[in-house]
Amino acid sequence: MVRRSLAAVVSAAALTLTACAGDDLAAEGDDGSAEPSGGGPVTIASQSFPEAALMASMYELLLADAGYEPTVQLVDSRDAYMATFPGDVDVVPEYVGGIVNFLNSTSDQGSGDQLTAGDGQELADAGADLLDEAGIELLELSEATDTNAYFVTIERAEEEGWEVLSDLEGESVVLAAAPDCEGRLDCEAGLRDEYGIDITKVLPLGYAGDQTYQSVLDGESDLGQTSTTDGTLESLGLVVLDDDQEIQPAQNLVPAVSEDFLEQNEGVADILNELMAALDTDTLTELNGRMAVDREKPEDVARDFLESEGLL
Repeated sequence: MVRRSLAAVVSAAALTLTACAGDDLAAEGDDGSAEPSGGGPVTIASQSFPEAALMASMYELLLADAGYEPTVQLVDSRDAYMATFPGDVDVVPEYVGGIVNFLNSTSDQGSGDQLTAGDGQELADAGADLLDEAGIELLELSEATDTNAYFVTIERAEEEGWEVLSDLEGESVVLAAAPDCEGRLDCEAGLRDEYGIDITKVLPLGYAGDQTYQSVLDGESDLGQTSTTDGTLESLGLVVLDDDQEIQPAQNLVPAVSEDFLEQNEGVADILNELMAALDTDTLTELNGRMAVDREKPEDVARDFLESEGLL
């Protein structure tokens, strides 16, 4: 997978646009207006946990096959790429609740309150003004959904009688989670305020990753953050506690695209929408299991899936 700095990508893109002026990137239609281009540089940014890296690889492979020149930037948290998206970043594999609530908490037009509509499309509609203000367009939502989940060891769950997160009310726990967990309503803040759990410390060990699993297994952390499509927990002796207060918003997979980029590259929508239609939650869980249990690389799992679906 090719990885370069966003600044380098922008410079390369600028040179390409200059060199192609008057060419197909600035081709005129019958009415003399500029026609949208196809192909050329495209910058994809994504979080680095396995599922997000998998989706970024799928986007990269599909867009390269369609004649684009993709560059992928993987980062630790959403905050890192949202600082340059849209702008330096063109396309992001996203989760509807994640991006809408990020904008709701950071935009001047946002309320700061978490939007928790149970239906993904309702959530996308609720965030339409925020997305428009940011210059971001969400393409078609996938049936595949993946929300935050919190796990403990099976042994401790049985000893304490824990089955749902409400069972931890009043407990003092150390939480192993993503670096941006603190203060988030679907993470540390929600566990504290909605469930009454005393989060004494957040260890930023990652989302659904080996360090987070091991921290809980070793007893360094009491509670770990993962996803509802994590296919490896049972084999590790870990179990998810149900989100019985339903603090997690709908998290359908969805491509988020710069409006400016999409205006000039309309074909990208068809390419990525076809991928969204091919995915469902069971399939996503199976693909995650191949990476977590079988230790397959995200790019290999991505290519195999795309070829099996006739998308590549």
